Order: sequence, then structure tokens, then C-alpha cells
Amino acid sequence: MSQGERVNTATDHGCFGCGEQNAIGLKLRFHRTDEGIAASFTPAEQHEGYTHLTHGGIIATLLDEAMSWAVIDAGTLAVTARMEVEYRRPVPIGQPLTVVGRVERDRGRVVQARGELRAPDGELLAAAHGRFMRVSPEQQAEWSERYLGERE
Repeated sequence: MSQGERVNTATDHGCFGCGEQNAIGLKLRFHRTDEGIAASFTPAEQHEGYTHLTHGGIIATLLDEAMSWAVIDAGTLAVTARMEVEYRRPVPIGQPLTVVGRVERDRGRVVQARGELRAPDGELLAAAHGRFMRVSPEQQAEWSERYLGERE
């Protein structure tokens, strides 16, 4: 997967997924790829659920964040309205992962996206489908400035 331009460049906030100011956050760095957007992440001991395995909530967060940034990269700010996760394989801590997000369908106020979590060999470990609701124009303007460094 070739890596392109960074998508989430404004990181001076406390978002658990992508903010740099959250001491316990994931600090995900998303880049455009030929498949949508993607980030690398290696779960550590503090991300553990069962012994030596990544907690399912961390996996869901990775997928949600990837889908959200895919929606943002497609041109709109939206919030997660619904998400369904399929956990396919146990995810060991300490293993480098790739999380990918892409928009599947834009239906106006609702945007549908897919997220995938993959092992280094490309094996699909978890996948999600999400429904995202666009925010109001006022919220879009405020968040664009805060999270994207843009003024609408």
C-alpha cells in the first residue's frame, strides 16, 4: 500500500484517537493511500484486554477513527451514528497493524464507511461498517478550523 499525503495534520488537541495532547491517546497519523486512508499502530501492554491480546474497545476505536477520517478526507465533518464491528481474529499486542478507512456511499446527510484492521501480512483481523451523520454548517465551520486548520 503506497502512502501519500497526511490527512490529519492538526493534532494539537486531546482526541483519544488522533490528538497529540492526550497522554494516553493512540496518536494515529492518517495518510491517503490507494485504498482510502490508512494509519499504522502497534498496540502496547496498556491496550491489553485478555492476556497478550488487544482489547476489543481499542480495536473498535481504531476502526471508528479510520472511518471518520475517511469521511473527513472526502470533504465533510460528521459524527458516528452507528457502527458494527466484526472481530475476525485475536489481535496480539506488540504486533504492528494497519487500519484502513474508506467511504462506501455518500447519501447526503448520511455517509457510509468501511474500516479494516490488518496484520503485517495483510490478514484481515477486524472490520467495521459505519454510518456517519453530517454536522450542521456552524459545527462544520468550527471543527474545520480546530481539527483541519481551515477557516470556512
